[in-house]
Amino acid sequence: MLYSLARNWWWFALRGGLAILFGIAAFVWPELTMTVLVLLFGAYALADGVLSVLSAVAGEEDAREPRPAWELMLGGIAGIGAGLLTLFLPDITAIVLLYLIASWAIATGAFEFLAALRLRREVENELLLALSGVLSILFGILVVATPSAGALAVAWLIGAYALAFGVVLIGLAFRLREFASRGTPSATA
Repeated sequence: MLYSLARNWWWFALRGGLAILFGIAAFVWPELTMTVLVLLFGAYALADGVLSVLSAVAGEEDAREPRPAWELMLGGIAGIGAGLLTLFLPDITAIVLLYLIASWAIATGAFEFLAALRLRREVENELLLALSGVLSILFGILVVATPSAGALAVAWLIGAYALAFGVVLIGLAFRLREFASRGTPSATA
């Protein structure tokens, strides 16, 4: 799994870049109506899910590692489902959106954390994927704990989460790129 992730490090950089752009948009335009926020979240979740599935599928092609990256695949499928549901039902209530966002964050965070556990068997001190998973889970729990927060607070909370998540994923991408450039099975990141 490590070699295929390292070979496709740029998928993580792209996901991180999208998360940062989404986070900036949430801070720049906090007065967005819930409908626009729903559509923005739906597009982001769909894109993130597709990229996660593509990185998992790319990992299945590596002959040295025949195991599928099922954790990334399931997290991606959860993102695609959340994105499609959001885009096709934009008139859902704010509370439903909050629970949808929280569920998506917890699900993808759990699968990212599980993927990190598999990575730790192959690389010492590789914690960035685990950290992104923990951030996602904590964000989901925070949203569930405060569903009556105003739209402005929710937009800023989502923006802060997306920025932190994006920075962590870009950090992971550069660590994977460094590993890929060394190309040695015994390398540690």
